[in-house]
Amino acid sequence: MVTGKRAAELLGAWIAFEDEAGQDLRPAKGRTWSRRGRTPVVKVTGKGSGRVLMAGMVCVKAGRETKLIYRTQLYRGRTGEKKGFRAREFADLLSSARRQLGGAPLIVVWDNASTHHSQALRQFLDRNSDWLTVVKLPAYAPDLNPAEAVWAHLKKSLANLAPRAVEDLHPLVKNRLRALQRRTEVLNGFVAETGLSLEPG
Repeated sequence: MVTGKRAAELLGAWIAFEDEAGQDLRPAKGRTWSRRGRTPVVKVTGKGSGRVLMAGMVCVKAGRETKLIYRTQLYRGRTGEKKGFRAREFADLLSSARRQLGGAPLIVVWDNASTHHSQALRQFLDRNSDWLTVVKLPAYAPDLNPAEAVWAHLKKSLANLAPRAVEDLHPLVKNRLRALQRRTEVLNGFVAETGLSLEPG
């Protein structure tokens, strides 16, 4: 990360922490209010399949507001349907992030997931090496990636909700993520929790 930080200073680049997650129809457990002695119950059918797939980046740069940039897609559990983001979706996310961040170079920090090693994605990274650099996190280090905190925050906000179909869940997920985009102080907190110093040094 020190190398990435120094490169960011030299290039005027944004550091973008990327990660993927998914949310299915099973609601997360959460606390709520109820009358004494009456435990609230959320009924779910247990039927239905599919999940909302998410890929997002927490983007930081000294002296600028922290940004959250994300993409979502539906997986309905149908035969032959792709179960995750592929090279084209990652390329679109990275290209869109660059546009939203004013065309500045990007230093993308992500884990060693198999989806990050496809030949098509490596070719995209090579073709765009003039503005795009990738730094890989250690083998298992979710505590170093503020994007992990985004998913935890999102899932907590969905606790005790019981959508009947994945098509009902998708707008809820997007609504929560849009709201989080506007809460810079929360995003800054996610970055601070990693213990990484991003100030010029």
